[in-house]
Amino acid sequence: MDQPPKSPDPQPADADGSIPHCYRHTDRETGIRCTRCEKPICTDCMVDASVGFQCPDCVRNGSGTGHAPTANRPRNIAGTAVRSGDPRLVTKILLGLNLAVFALVLVPGTGDRIVSDFFLLGAWPAPPDFVFEGVAAGEWYRLVTSMFLHQEIWHIAFNMLGLWWLGGPLEAALGRARFTALYVLSGLAGSALTYAIAAPNQPSLGASGAIFGLLGATAVLMKRMNYDMRPVIALLVINLIFTFAGSNIAWEAHIGGLVAGVLLTLGLIAAPREKRNLVQYGTFGLAFVLVLVTVLVRTATLTV
Repeated sequence: MDQPPKSPDPQPADADGSIPHCYRHTDRETGIRCTRCEKPICTDCMVDASVGFQCPDCVRNGSGTGHAPTANRPRNIAGTAVRSGDPRLVTKILLGLNLAVFALVLVPGTGDRIVSDFFLLGAWPAPPDFVFEGVAAGEWYRLVTSMFLHQEIWHIAFNMLGLWWLGGPLEAALGRARFTALYVLSGLAGSALTYAIAAPNQPSLGASGAIFGLLGATAVLMKRMNYDMRPVIALLVINLIFTFAGSNIAWEAHIGGLVAGVLLTLGLIAAPREKRNLVQYGTFGLAFVLVLVTVLVRTATLTV
């Protein structure tokens, strides 16, 4: 049997004994008030809520249930609210930065200097000589600048295609801030591992570490959403074959970025809801600390 609609309980009159009027229909007396803001509302304005009745303003600005205005906003798999606007905004910015730097590298007379000043270099001259250039000499910025630096057209073409194909879906799935942090930390992890393992006077450059981080993140998300893993596994295997079979490839950056991308994304999507921010921020903070410690230890071994 259907239940009759519940009737609002009449509220007491104002302190002066007068009956309040609806705040929207000032000619109507009413004994009903919004359970959230307590404004008087008539029967035409009241909206049935989980507890009592609410005015149209509270329903419009909130969720209609007494929750915060953002409580019912759609959220992505990382738990952040979905933003309006271009879903590939950060991806386009990163792509634009890489292309802009590459354009500068192509400028005659200045390109070679840009490359030599900003590629990743551990130490030069190599120990035991006195080090006056490279990360070990205090040029830590090379860990970041090398991520946006390319010399060969084929190199930047492959990396930017990977950024475009992988970046857009990941940015939509994780949110702009987390996607940006994932990209930067994956690239830094690749740079740190290269600095720690490669010969100190071996130069390297490129966004490959960050791109491999996006590839690892994509694999984790596809597994989480029960998608067919065969395409991403095939892509990963092909890239790893090229990594170890090719010459003049900094495999350390690829592996460092890949591992970082996998672990960071696991921290993003596996966090329990009630501790989501703590786990996510903690995961990224721990990754940054590991990168920092790796760089500090390697610097100590090259400068002692």
